[in-house]
Amino acid sequence: MEATINSDALSPIGLFLQSGAVGRAVMLVLALASLWTWAIIIEAIYGAMRLRRALRQGDASPAFVHIVGKGRAANAAFIDGETVSERRRRVLEAMGRAVSELLTRAEGGLSNLAVVASVAPFIGLFGTVWGIMSSFAGIADAKDTSLAVVAPGISEALAATAYGLAAAIPASIGYNRIGAAFRRVGRDYAARLQDLATEILATPADRRDGV
Repeated sequence: MEATINSDALSPIGLFLQSGAVGRAVMLVLALASLWTWAIIIEAIYGAMRLRRALRQGDASPAFVHIVGKGRAANAAFIDGETVSERRRRVLEAMGRAVSELLTRAEGGLSNLAVVASVAPFIGLFGTVWGIMSSFAGIADAKDTSLAVVAPGISEALAATAYGLAAAIPASIGYNRIGAAFRRVGRDYAARLQDLATEILATPADRRDGV
């Protein structure tokens, strides 16, 4: 008679319920880290899309209104003896800081993905080691090396490893891919700032004394 595998026992919840207290604590931490990871990923993707949409809308976007406002304010500040190129650089720096602020807000907790990606495997490894220790303890208590004795501990160990990878892999991919997307958006904004600076400098402004 062929042995059958209980699919419920191999499910994430089934593996969690079969584990001991320490194994459950490890899996719970990793499950929460995984949920946090996906929340950050969704938030960051939405932020990148919003910045892309603002770039397409141009002056109709509140983001661009804010950036241009910073540039016009810098252009309006009078500094005695300042050359046109120096004023242009100052306007670009003001708008660049505004873009950096927008990018930082849009990224949200993206940097936390790197933390999850680096820490989650070690937390899973701790659960793995604990499960193997439980297996050896079971062998010592039962004085038996049969599969029935070591299976619970091994199952807990492998489950902890799986939970750790489930949290670390999306975090690592999300951090690298979404981070690259934000860098591309930043480059596109930087290229657009050159044209905006030219428009701002060509527009007469009410000059006021700088500090």
